[in-house]
Amino acid sequence: MTVTQFFTLLGGVGLFLYGMTMMSSGLQNAAGDKLRVLLEKVTSNKFMAVFLGIAVTVLIQSSSATDMMVIGFVNSGLMQLAEAIAVIMGANIGTTITAQITAFDLTALSPFLLFAGVIMYLFIKDQMAKHAGSIVLGFGMLFVGIGLIKQAIVPLSQSPVFISFLDGLRNPLLAVLFGIAFTALLQSSSSSVVIFQAFAIQGILEYEIAVYLVIGAAVGSVTPNILASLTTNRNGKRTALLNLIFNLFRAVILFTLVTVFPQITGFIQALSPGDVGRQVANTHTFFAIFAVLIMLPFTDKIVAITEKLIPVLPEETRSKQEMQLIYMVDAKNTLPSVVIAQAIKELKRLGKLSRDNLEAAVNCFFSKDDDLIEQVETTESIVDYLTNEISDRLIELRSMNISESDVYRATKLTLIASNFERISDHAENIIEYKQKIGRAKDNLGKPARREIKALTEATLKTIDMSIDIFSREDFSLLPEAQAQEELVDKLQADMIDAHMERLLKGKCDPAAGVVFTDISTDLERCSDHAINIATALIKPSERRAKRA
Repeated sequence: MTVTQFFTLLGGVGLFLYGMTMMSSGLQNAAGDKLRVLLEKVTSNKFMAVFLGIAVTVLIQSSSATDMMVIGFVNSGLMQLAEAIAVIMGANIGTTITAQITAFDLTALSPFLLFAGVIMYLFIKDQMAKHAGSIVLGFGMLFVGIGLIKQAIVPLSQSPVFISFLDGLRNPLLAVLFGIAFTALLQSSSSSVVIFQAFAIQGILEYEIAVYLVIGAAVGSVTPNILASLTTNRNGKRTALLNLIFNLFRAVILFTLVTVFPQITGFIQALSPGDVGRQVANTHTFFAIFAVLIMLPFTDKIVAITEKLIPVLPEETRSKQEMQLIYMVDAKNTLPSVVIAQAIKELKRLGKLSRDNLEAAVNCFFSKDDDLIEQVETTESIVDYLTNEISDRLIELRSMNISESDVYRATKLTLIASNFERISDHAENIIEYKQKIGRAKDNLGKPARREIKALTEATLKTIDMSIDIFSREDFSLLPEAQAQEELVDKLQADMIDAHMERLLKGKCDPAAGVVFTDISTDLERCSDHAINIATALIKPSERRAKRA
């Protein structure tokens, strides 16, 4: 192979991969958030989840993108592991459509596709047309890339080094391992299978070797998910591990069956005799479908293995227990007045979670133990979930035929939920400050620490009083709460003045000083949210009387 042919091969692979990326991106942009919303609606029905995984992956032409969305949903608590594994299985089937498409020799159409795609992408202002142009352009690049690959690899059939390498792949285990490594490098099983397919079409790669490469490709495709999971919580990591375990089991089962019963691949070849490209595509598809059919009944076992490898921590058990409504369990079949009473109880519980999360965040900021970080993040997820659930039920209630008084109260309770959620958001901000400045926080002097702790205590007292006022609707305590909130404002103002004086005298680390100011602002805003909560349920007539 000459240098020109070598770079033609690399260029073909690059153009093919870029075409795949552009086509997938165009499909995702055209679909917008609809696919994401569709995945959010997945139910515990395994078969529906599998079909959903197939459909989404076929539409966006990327199992990795589907898997990453699933990891995101599980990470945020919107999807359970049992649902995630079924969607992932479906994605493994959906990704095989790429090889089925490329089994058709559409290279002759690629110039037309490129021209049409460029016209749509560059010269049509409509956004949807641009997305369609991106899809068509990516499709054209894909086939041009395949054409370059086929052209460049012809001389390889005469290369002693390459022939020796292929002879090594006659060992099925080595072929599987190479398929894993090659796909991990490309981070796409559909891309690696299409390249294997191109080699087989040119007569350089035997079908029998391609079969084992395809088996390995499924395992290698998990690489981007594992990398993406490194920045997620334990459930996100479990989702990536689920995918790996499923594909490892799949590889072992298929490797064993194909080795012991070579008639299986003989049957696949017989379906499209003389067309090795279609044979490789069919192998990819049939293996994926077979693996899902065999392993779908055992998804609970796969989840159990995953949870043994990444054990469920006590705080995760707490999360499962608390991430559900306790009182508003049947809002549609309950009297509106009762639903509102139930909502107040749910909100009192939500308020306690938010308040405790703020206290935990401040304690975590000053602690050298980072275990509290995950506790704060877990509680934040619970608060977000409960806020959405309570708000959804209150919105449903407002759409019913209820009195103006109940509409008013339901609206105000929704605002209360939002204010509690914002308090927990500020707690998460404080955790992020700790992660951002690291050891620089140790440079906060004793006066600054005392001031933050005093402001925290005053803020927590304001929140406690506000929860008590709104849950009991005892507004006689409101003047005391407002006085407490004014104390918080004064403490914060005094803190900033003292901080500026220390800064001018060079007694304060500037990096730690910025965070000191940010924390004081977060705490003061939490106090503001608390007063919003305390005053939310005051009747309009009482508000007018107070103003008068």
